[in-house]
Amino acid sequence: MTPTSSDETSTDPARKPRVAVVFGGRSSEHGISCVTAGSVLAAIDREAYDVVPVGIAADGRWVLEADEPARLAIRGAELPEVDAARSPVALMGAATGTDLVVAEPASVPSVIGEVDVVFPLLHGPWGEDGTLQGMLEMAGVRYVGSGVLASAVGMDKAFMKVVLQGAGLPVTPGIVVTRTELAQDPVGVRARVEELGFPCFAKPARAGSSMGISKVHDASEVEAALEEAFRHDPKVLVEQSMEGAREVECGVLGTLEGPPETSRPGEVRTGGDHEFYDFEAKYLADQHTEIDIPAELPADVEQEIRAMAVRAFEALSCEGLARVDFFVMPDGSLVINELNTMPGFTPTSMYPQLWAATGMTYAQLVDRLVQLALRRDTGLR
Repeated sequence: MTPTSSDETSTDPARKPRVAVVFGGRSSEHGISCVTAGSVLAAIDREAYDVVPVGIAADGRWVLEADEPARLAIRGAELPEVDAARSPVALMGAATGTDLVVAEPASVPSVIGEVDVVFPLLHGPWGEDGTLQGMLEMAGVRYVGSGVLASAVGMDKAFMKVVLQGAGLPVTPGIVVTRTELAQDPVGVRARVEELGFPCFAKPARAGSSMGISKVHDASEVEAALEEAFRHDPKVLVEQSMEGAREVECGVLGTLEGPPETSRPGEVRTGGDHEFYDFEAKYLADQHTEIDIPAELPADVEQEIRAMAVRAFEALSCEGLARVDFFVMPDGSLVINELNTMPGFTPTSMYPQLWAATGMTYAQLVDRLVQLALRRDTGLR
């Protein structure tokens, strides 16, 4: 199979571009990925695109999912999941592109048709971390979002800091602790954490949606916090708590021509039982999380945030979309907390809300990302 260039798509002008919306996956963020997919399936322009929902079950099986966005919504505190019992599906190379093939039990595999763009809505490992992107690159399939390197670096917060610091950008001070290191030298690990200072945060280096994060107030809480993070990743990042800082986020979006655009920044404030913006505060709480979009910031601080967000986006070689999270310190200085190459993407998630406040609807945002993907190159072309 020979990949096409960005100026020569394989899309037949007689048919609509076919978009495979891929979601679910093997990570602990499976449910949030399903919620995101439900939102995109409900919003994508069916007159402009032929849409095929593809679910990745928790055990890694790919299936042809039902095109039922409502089934993928959060119900109370219950997250949806991919129906692993549905028909298996696979991407297969063809003479003119990549076909989506369904394999029904005891039946000859049937071809749904050529896939022009994959919209990967997976969060966390085995989807957001460059693994899926590498598979799509090898298959010569265009896809939404960042490539292999940016996805991998963006997923690993420890390496992300190295890249951002190398680009001259300020990051939260922190150390890396591995499960092996803790087992071999627990006294040394505790000493390193104590040297970093309290309070601090322990978080999985390669997870998202604030899963596995604990705030550590003193030395007595170090081991339990590390063990909670290790449930998600054998590599943990321990960072200083930016006490007194405001949490401000900025969206970055690629353009068809020219440099990326940035959204108005938004501020997150948590209260009640939430000491920080954890998983429950993000997705399940409805009364203790407040979001101000746009954030009330001096004009020069907002301008600096937006400029720094583009620098971070370009430092990681991101494509398509990203959300850059900042700490605005009491003296007005900025520190980058992290960059997400596949941020939460439901209509109520921060990233789409930032763009809504900047003048772009959710449906327009989805269309922009698909159009960017249709025009991207595959491989090192």
